[in-house]
Amino acid sequence: MSVVRLTLGYIPLVDAAPLIVAREIGFAEQEGLSLDLRPSPSWSTLRDLVALGQIEAAHMLAPVPVAMALGLGGMATRLDALCVLSANGNAVGVSLPLAERMRAAGHPFDFADAESAGRALIAAAGDRLRIGVPFPFSMHAELLYYWLGALGLEAPQALDVHTVPPPLMAEALAAGDIDAFCVGAPWGAAAVDDGVAELLLPTTSIWRFAPEKVLAVRHDWAEANPDLAARMIRTMWRAGRWLADRDNHVTASELLARPEYLNLNAELLERSLTGVQTISPRGEIRRTDGFLLFHAGAGGFPWRSQASWIAARLAARTGLDRAAADRAARQVFRTDLYRAALAGTSADLPGASEKLEGALHVPTEVASQTGTLILPPDGFFDGRVFDPSAD
Repeated sequence: MSVVRLTLGYIPLVDAAPLIVAREIGFAEQEGLSLDLRPSPSWSTLRDLVALGQIEAAHMLAPVPVAMALGLGGMATRLDALCVLSANGNAVGVSLPLAERMRAAGHPFDFADAESAGRALIAAAGDRLRIGVPFPFSMHAELLYYWLGALGLEAPQALDVHTVPPPLMAEALAAGDIDAFCVGAPWGAAAVDDGVAELLLPTTSIWRFAPEKVLAVRHDWAEANPDLAARMIRTMWRAGRWLADRDNHVTASELLARPEYLNLNAELLERSLTGVQTISPRGEIRRTDGFLLFHAGAGGFPWRSQASWIAARLAARTGLDRAAADRAARQVFRTDLYRAALAGTSADLPGASEKLEGALHVPTEVASQTGTLILPPDGFFDGRVFDPSAD
């Protein structure tokens, strides 16, 4: 097998770990790939680098390929999601003055109950909550709007939403530009360590198993290079499986901490991998099962129903036709390429390519190639179930 050099972009976040592990542990080499990993300063820059063909692939926000398929964001190029790189991993944080008002009103900061946390946030925020998200088309934004909207706040209309790059979220909070944020690990924890924030809620408390990042490529590149696409899918699957082993978390955090990658303290990064978070400058600690996932329960599978959920949310907010948005979204989550790439491996793939989202409240065995696949709970905090086949 000839060695092919590919350039992959990423944002310095813990959930870029599959790309970094693939390069450093040797999973890319097993597939005859040499990965040139390039950090990017913003999601818009990263999106444009892929769309313009300046890099082959990127660690990308799951809603971005869907938004582009719907004609949102100003870029007409179609991007495909070859696989899901991670689920969950975000946290909602608030400024110290806002946290003080919430505590004074009796909120316990249990870092678990989405309904009580949301009601406390709405009550303490005053006339208009200023909140930072990394990008307009992101699970950070969609989960915030879903969560607060379900609790009676007109979202996003009643919010002042600011786009802030993840590494600058603490700075924006300290400067008083925003009152709260939703950001990916480790930047929420970093804001706590900087003494400017308290963590209110992990987004896994809003949706237990939300697709967060995908491996995105241009559609025409995937069609022209099916073998390379398959090699990348297998590479990321192996990297995700390695990351799912708790015995590898120390090594993973040390790799991510290197100056050429995240250039942060390894102990800070390990907290995100283990789900043990320090939520306040006073040192309060909370543990969250499933805080950040890479592999469990067919974690890399690009469910078309998840693309449909994203499309339904975007269509409702922007006034697009839902049926047309749904058709476009389903095409960019490439279950076909994922299945083809992992055929003949030990990967246990689900028998279906879509499911009811939010219907699982306990680990559940589902039909699969070997009959041993167990999907983790994926419930929404308000008990709703999303049926992708519903009109």
